[in-house]
Amino acid sequence: MSDLSYMDRNVEEIRARVRAAQERSGKSDVTLVAAIKYTDAEHVNYLHRTLGVHDVGENRVQQLLERWDVLDREGLRVHFIGTLQSNKVKYIIDKVCMIHSLDSLSLAAEIEKQAAKRDIVMDVLVEVNSGREENKSGIAPDRVAEFCESLAQFSHVNLRGFMTMAPKCEKKEEYRKYFQETSQLCLDIWQKKLHNIGRPILSMGMSDSFEVAIEEGADIVRVGRALFQP
Repeated sequence: MSDLSYMDRNVEEIRARVRAAQERSGKSDVTLVAAIKYTDAEHVNYLHRTLGVHDVGENRVQQLLERWDVLDREGLRVHFIGTLQSNKVKYIIDKVCMIHSLDSLSLAAEIEKQAAKRDIVMDVLVEVNSGREENKSGIAPDRVAEFCESLAQFSHVNLRGFMTMAPKCEKKEEYRKYFQETSQLCLDIWQKKLHNIGRPILSMGMSDSFEVAIEEGADIVRVGRALFQP
C-alpha cells in the first residue's frame, strides 16, 4: 500500500480554494471532478472511499476499460472528459454518467444509437472552442447555438450545458475572458433557444484556472495535477 497521505493535504487545500472562490462569486454549488488521466486505480479508490471525492473524469477510453474492474465503483460517478471518437462510444456508454466533449453531429448520432440500444439517456455537454484554436476540438462559439438546436433530433442525448478547454495561459487572470465568454454564451443560448430545458451546467477550469472558472460561473471544475502531485 502506497503512502497516499499527501492526497489528504491536496484535497483539503483544493476544497478550501473552491470554497473561497464560491464565496467571492456567490456560487453555491460546485462539483469537483478529479481528472485521473495520470494516476492509477489505487489512488482513485483512495480519493473516492477515504477522501469523499466521488466524481472522476476519464480522458481515454482504453484507460477507463483497463481499470474498470479494479475501481471501487459503488457511489462513484465517472465522467468522460477527453476527446471521444465515435467508434469508441459503445465501450463507455454504460459506464459514464456524462460526456463532456460532444463536438460533432456524427458523435451525437453515435451516442444516440448506443444509448438507444441500452434504453438509457446520456447527459452531454457541448465542448466550446473558446480560444478558437484550429488544432483543438470543440465547436466555434459562433456555431454553438445552431449546433445545440440540432441536438433536438436525438431523444437519447440530453443536453445539459457546455464545457470548455481554455488555451494555456501564463497567468490565472488571463483565463477569465475565455470563461466569461463561454458563460455568457451559455446564458444567451439557454434563454433564447432552450428555455424549456433545465438550468445549464458549465464545466470549466482545471488545476491552473479553477478558481477563476468558479468566479465566472463554473458548476464543475476538472482538477488533476493539483490533486495527485506529491
